[in-house]
Amino acid sequence: MDSRRDSTDGPEDVDAAFAEIVASLERDGMGANWPDPPSFDEPADEPVAAGIRPEGQPRVAVPEPDDEDDDEHFVPPDPPPLPRLRVGTIAALVIIVVGVVLLVVPQLFGLSTQISVPVALVVLCGGVGWLVMRVKPGPPPDSGWDDGAVL
Repeated sequence: MDSRRDSTDGPEDVDAAFAEIVASLERDGMGANWPDPPSFDEPADEPVAAGIRPEGQPRVAVPEPDDEDDDEHFVPPDPPPLPRLRVGTIAALVIIVVGVVLLVVPQLFGLSTQISVPVALVVLCGGVGWLVMRVKPGPPPDSGWDDGAVL
């Protein structure tokens, strides 16, 4: 019982149906002149004077060679220096490092893994929480009434 053999939508049936559709369209005369042959107006026998452009035609912009542009390129300014870390930020980072060390090498502190894993996770969460709590909640006080898009 192969469902592909029993199906009437096989490739042969699709090809036959497509050929039937195309034949009926050709009988109706659809698509006989498609695409339409281009119809060009006969050009005027009058020669166009040199230096005068035909009416309605824009001027062709030809870039002039400029050797100075090739030598110059954009040099971005140096980035501003990183701000100094505050004591609270350094303490939170140290707590996170201690939590990672407790998680990876608990024998360094003389603890078993049964005790060190929960303690390490609590220490890690405490360090991350401390960093999150230090994030400034709003725009700077001197930003004015329209501070634009604050991300």
